[in-house]
Amino acid sequence: MRIRGAVLEQIGAPTPFAQSRPIVVSELDLADPAPGELLVRIEAAGLCHSDLSVVDGNRVRPVPMLLGHEAAGIVEAVGSDDSDIAVGQRVVMTFLPRCGQCAGCATDGRTPCEPGSMANNAGELLNGGRRLLRDGVEVHHHLGVSAFATHAVVDRHSVVPVDADVPPEVAAILGCAVLTGGGALLNSAKPGPSDRIMVVGLGGVGMAAVLVAAALRAGADGEVIAVDTVPEKLKTALELGATAAYTPQEVAEQNIQAEAVIEAAGNIRAFETAVAATAAGGITVTVGLPAPDARASISPLALVAQGRAIVGSYLGSAVPARDIPEFVRMWREGRLPVERLVSSHIKLEDINAAMDELAAGHALRQIVVLD
Repeated sequence: MRIRGAVLEQIGAPTPFAQSRPIVVSELDLADPAPGELLVRIEAAGLCHSDLSVVDGNRVRPVPMLLGHEAAGIVEAVGSDDSDIAVGQRVVMTFLPRCGQCAGCATDGRTPCEPGSMANNAGELLNGGRRLLRDGVEVHHHLGVSAFATHAVVDRHSVVPVDADVPPEVAAILGCAVLTGGGALLNSAKPGPSDRIMVVGLGGVGMAAVLVAAALRAGADGEVIAVDTVPEKLKTALELGATAAYTPQEVAEQNIQAEAVIEAAGNIRAFETAVAATAAGGITVTVGLPAPDARASISPLALVAQGRAIVGSYLGSAVPARDIPEFVRMWREGRLPVERLVSSHIKLEDINAAMDELAAGHALRQIVVLD
């Protein structure tokens, strides 16, 4: 079938992207779903730093590539007669498929699926190959999803079904921002009832971690501390449920610490702030994606003498089929107002300018509306 999608042509183009226009909205041919795959009509897709990191060159991927990985949509066709997902079902996209059989999948989310990671790096779907053509030339998939388009063909392992009462933009954000930030808390940090929680870096993932932390701390004694360099983001974090908000300088000067610290900025200064602010016996969970050559300076002695730990968490160390229903339950109960993370709605044609907004730190979640 013919679709429209946002294709990245050039990695590392000069900024502003609104002028260099590395992403081009094109017409493409999308193949029918193979066995084990689904055709999904995209309803809403969020812009995430994982998209930006490909555009600006921090994460080198093969091009041309149809971007977008945080999304929700309606299943329009299935590739298998015995599919457990029916036509008309709303699904959440997840950017790391889990085959359920490899050594990575056996770690209950702690490490990524090995075949899924290989497919993502190659710009393919889990079962191999690509389903996108433009003028007869293959176009790569982004993280098994390629959601900045009217439709997508995805592997069954790349989606989680949700009920129709979950709005498309809420469902989309659950699949990346909430799964990554909230999952890092639930699956990696695992704070105790009175533990202080700190989130360093208040982009979409960091704000989602604040939301989940506030939900966990409702009626409990523990604090939720938000940290960022941007005053407007600190104000927003307080509105979303943080009990205190500080700049990194204030954290250092006042020796503010927490037992569970989530680093969600993806830069070295934020990582070093998070490690330094972790209390004795506490844990630093890093989910940000810095440049591959980035290096940090920490004290191994402090880790040993104070019994502290540093843990990496990819996609919130989540098992999407297990964790997304839990976040849906929290949303239904009114404890997780995911809608408040949406900063604007944009058209597919606005994608380059939207990447500039994301890079400047002016947006939490810009939602591409495709329905």
